[in-house]
Amino acid sequence: MWFAIALPIALVIAYFVGSIPTGLLLGNAFRGIDLREHGSGNLGATNAFRILGTKLGVSVLGLDMLKGLAPVAVLPAILGISPASPGTQLLIGAAAIAGHVFSIFVNFKGGKGVATALGVYLAIAPYPTLATLAVGIAIILISGYVSLASLFGAIFLPLVLYWNAYPFSVVVVTEIIAIMVIVRHKGNAERILNGTENKIWKKLDAMADDEPIPFAGDNQ
Repeated sequence: MWFAIALPIALVIAYFVGSIPTGLLLGNAFRGIDLREHGSGNLGATNAFRILGTKLGVSVLGLDMLKGLAPVAVLPAILGISPASPGTQLLIGAAAIAGHVFSIFVNFKGGKGVATALGVYLAIAPYPTLATLAVGIAIILISGYVSLASLFGAIFLPLVLYWNAYPFSVVVVTEIIAIMVIVRHKGNAERILNGTENKIWKKLDAMADDEPIPFAGDNQ
């Protein structure tokens, strides 16, 4: 009985936590910059790196991951539904990801969900997530495309969870989240295919002295 009450409460709280526009808040607080008016207009970590510089970009990345990890790790215990099943944890995580992508605080806009999803899956399935992350890093090192690694991760992680016998419900919800991430990266995929997507090497060169980065491509 209590579970039926606690779970919706957890989903609402997770959504609001995910909705916190960390890139917007840090940009305004430390640089007086509204990320929505610069670069891609995206509030995720990549645009933060580009516009705010390395230090604030890393901060946005870490906080966006925390928005996914914390609700999954903490809310079940606080609301008395711990130990929570992987399926329950993933529903809570999905609410946080939805908040990041469709933030209620910024007219239902936000990032692309990659960093927040990474935080969610580090809490639920750390080893498959780390394996996916390792392969994603290899893709970045080989190709230079962060967005390609994100797209690969969205496809690869559900397969890894399936191969490791995670509950079917977890695999299905992961596939739904993966579809959302892929759709959000449609523009990146098109730019990769036509050769106009920016590579991470250009971003790293432009990060010298923590300067803002004038880039067109986008990831998170």
